[in-house]
Amino acid sequence: MSDCSSSASDEDLDPELELLDELGGTLSKWTNYIHGWQDRWIVLKGNILSYYRSADEKEYGCRGSICLSKAVITPHEFDECRFDISVNDSIWYLRAEHPLLQQQWIDTVELHKAESGYGSESSLRRHGSLLSLTSAASGLSTTSASSFKKGYSLQEKLAEMETFRDILCRQVDTLQKYFDNCADIDSKDELHRDKASDDEEDFLTSRPNGDYLLNNNNSSKEKLFSVDSLKGSLGIDFKGEAITFKATTAGILSTLSHCIDILVKKEESWQRRLDKEIERRRRAEDAYKAALTELKKKPHYGGPDYEEGPNSLINEEEFFDAVEAALDKHDQIEEQSQAERSRASRQIFLPPDTYSSISTQKYLTKVEEMVQSHMTYSLQDVGGDANWQLVVEEGDMKVYRREVEENGIVLDPLKATHAVRGVTGHEVCHYFWDTAFRNDWETTVESFQVVETLSDKAVIIHQTHKRVWPASQRDVLYVSVIRKILSTNENDPDTWLVCNFSVDHDSYPPSARCIRAKINVAMICQTLISPPEGDKEITRDNILCKITYVANVNPGGWAPASVLRAVAKREYPKFLKRFTSYVQEKTSGEAILF
Repeated sequence: MSDCSSSASDEDLDPELELLDELGGTLSKWTNYIHGWQDRWIVLKGNILSYYRSADEKEYGCRGSICLSKAVITPHEFDECRFDISVNDSIWYLRAEHPLLQQQWIDTVELHKAESGYGSESSLRRHGSLLSLTSAASGLSTTSASSFKKGYSLQEKLAEMETFRDILCRQVDTLQKYFDNCADIDSKDELHRDKASDDEEDFLTSRPNGDYLLNNNNSSKEKLFSVDSLKGSLGIDFKGEAITFKATTAGILSTLSHCIDILVKKEESWQRRLDKEIERRRRAEDAYKAALTELKKKPHYGGPDYEEGPNSLINEEEFFDAVEAALDKHDQIEEQSQAERSRASRQIFLPPDTYSSISTQKYLTKVEEMVQSHMTYSLQDVGGDANWQLVVEEGDMKVYRREVEENGIVLDPLKATHAVRGVTGHEVCHYFWDTAFRNDWETTVESFQVVETLSDKAVIIHQTHKRVWPASQRDVLYVSVIRKILSTNENDPDTWLVCNFSVDHDSYPPSARCIRAKINVAMICQTLISPPEGDKEITRDNILCKITYVANVNPGGWAPASVLRAVAKREYPKFLKRFTSYVQEKTSGEAILF
C-alpha cells in the first residue's frame, strides 16, 4: 500500500460536510509477508480512516488513508479479533487485541460511514442562499453564463429556489392586500355613485390632477376621492411591486430551467454509470466463475489468509515452492555473509562442571534423565525393528528417518551418522555447544539469548529462528548441556555429548508473535585414533571423529507433512556438512583437544 492512497473520487467528498471529532487507537495491521502484523496508530476523522506508524509520528503525515463513503467492513470468518476494510482494490487487514474491541471499532467505523452520506434533505438546507429582493429584481441576470460556472450545483440552485419561493410568497401577500383595499374603495365609490344619481343636479367632474369632484346645485364643488389618498392609505408602490413580482417569477423560471438542464446532464451521467456498472458486474460474474475453477492453480500471496494453517488457501505444492524459494534465498545470503565474516580463532576453554545455585536443582533431574536416555537409545543400531528409513547417503554421511504424526503434525524422529577426519569429539561438541560460536555456523537462527546459567556446562537458551514464508516464525526455549561420558570398557573410546531439550521458564512464556516449537536434540561424538608409525606424535591425520546426531522436533503448528519431510531431507545434510567443515577450519593448525 502506498503511503497516502485514497480510494474515493473527489465527487464522493462533500466539501461542506461537518466533520466528526477525531478518534484514534492502536490496532495490528497486516503490512506484508515479510513483516506480518505490526502495531499501527489508526485515526478516524469524519469519513477518512488513516494510519501512522505510531501516535508520536502523526506530525510527519499519515502512511495511508481511505475514504469510508464506499468502504466495506467485513469481520473475519475464523479470527474473532480481526476485521477487513476494503475500498475497490484496496484492502486493510486489521486486528484488535480483544473481540470486544474489534466490535467497537466496527461499530464506530460503520457509524462514521453512515454520517458521511451526502445529498440528503438536511444537507441541502445547509446551503443558505444570500439572494436579496434587489438581486431578484435584476430579472434574467441570474441565468447568465456565470450561473453555469463550475461550483454551481443542483443543491445550490434548489437553495435559490427556496429563497425565490419565500420572496414570491411575500410579494403575493402584499399584492393581495393591495387588491383587497382596492375592492373596498370600489364598493364605496358605487355607494357615492348611487347618491349622485338620486340628485339630478349633482354630477362628477374630473380635474387635470386626476381628482374627482362632486358638483351640486349650489355650484359648490366637493372632492370625492383621489389616487394619492388611495396610495397613502395603502403605502404600496404598485408599479414597483409589479416589476419585482415579474423579476421574481422570471428568476424562478430561469432557475427551474437550469435545474432541468442539470437533471438532464445528471440523468445522462447516471445512465452511463449504470451501463458501466452493469457491464462491470457482468465481467465480475464471469471472472468469479473463472476464478472458482482456477483457484487451486494460481498462487495468491500477500495477505494473512495465505499463511500456514489448516485454513490456508495455499495448496501443498505452492506451499513447498514458497518454502524452497525462501530457503534458497537464506542460503545465498549465508554464503555472502560467510565470505565477509572474520575468521579470527577463539581459545577453547571449558571450566569445571560445577552447578551455580540450589535454584537450578529442578532442572538437574531432567538433565540426567535426558543424558542417560540418549546414551542408551540414540547409539543403538538403525537395523532390526526400529523402522528407520535411509533417506540420504552422501559419502560417510547417512540420514535416517521414522515417519511419525500426531494430530496431523509431523514429528518424524531423525538420525544421522557421519565421520569427520582431523577433529576430536571434544572439539565438535564444544563448537556445537558454546554460544560464542553459534552465529558462525548456524544460519537458521535470527537471535538467541542465554536466559539462565545453570552451571559452567549447562545453560537455558531462548532462540528465535528466521521465518520461512509462508510458515509462521518459530522460537524454542531449551536447556543445553555438554558432558563427557567415560567408557566402561577400556577398548572403547570416551564419548562427548551435547544435549538440547525444551523446558519452560517463567521469564520467557510463549508469545503471540512466534509459535513455540519443542526440541530434543543430541550431538554424540567419539574419537577414534589410528596409531602413528614408530614413535611419531599423533597428528590430526591420525584422528577420526564418529558423529551420531539425533533430533526429535515438534514444530508446534500445522504445515503440510510433505513440506516438512522435504525440508528435513534437504536441510539436515546441509547442516551437518556446513558445521563439520566449520569445525575442521577452526581447528586446523591448533593443538588437538581430546
